Amino acid sequence: MYTILICDDQPDIVNALKIYLAPEGYNLLEAYTGKEAVELVKNNDVHLILLDVMMPVMDGITATSQIREFSNAPIILLTAKSETEDKVLGLNVGADDYITKPFVPVEVLARVRSQLRRYAHLGSYPEPDSGTITIGGITLDDRTKTVTVEGEPVSLTPTEYAILHLLMANPGKVFSTKVLYESVWQEAALGSEGAVAVHIRHLREKIEINPSEPRYLKVVWGQGYRMEAEAK
Repeated sequence: MYTILICDDQPDIVNALKIYLAPEGYNLLEAYTGKEAVELVKNNDVHLILLDVMMPVMDGITATSQIREFSNAPIILLTAKSETEDKVLGLNVGADDYITKPFVPVEVLARVRSQLRRYAHLGSYPEPDSGTITIGGITLDDRTKTVTVEGEPVSLTPTEYAILHLLMANPGKVFSTKVLYESVWQEAALGSEGAVAVHIRHLREKIEINPSEPRYLKVVWGQGYRMEAEAK
């Protein structure tokens, strides 16, 4: 059973999300400040976090940053339409996705299921036909869901891992941001492709010696991104 933490300073929103998610059989935890959320993630096996941006004591952006210091569980930010800068900032510090208030139940369920599928894949039991992909100094072992760069382990979120796996499995192939989003998030892009650029930047910071001059993860201007087949 997956455990989901719902954190919002408004009890009505927490209760509404519980109503949406309870029929799915999830174990639901609740918090009302970012500080409470951080402590709950530290002390419980949490598989996904729904986290409001604007909260007292500790806001969702700060909480996301702190949670990322010890957990790779998917984080979906809960934002108002006017909080565009907060959405981008949240993705920059480690959030995986966001949902805009007011919520549409079917969207909440779709995004939660998508993130949990990716998280389950990252931590799943080794499959017999899974294997290792190596490009230059990067090795991705899909049996153990691990990535190393020059022999050193790299910690990736489920979304970062999914993007890297797709690109490394198709070296030299250019993926548009739309195709990347729909392949990884498993839903229509609908203007959400900007999230891809943020995750690509995070990946570069983790796998490239010089992220501003990437050796592996290249941009093809006007077309998308590709993983170099033979990085030099």
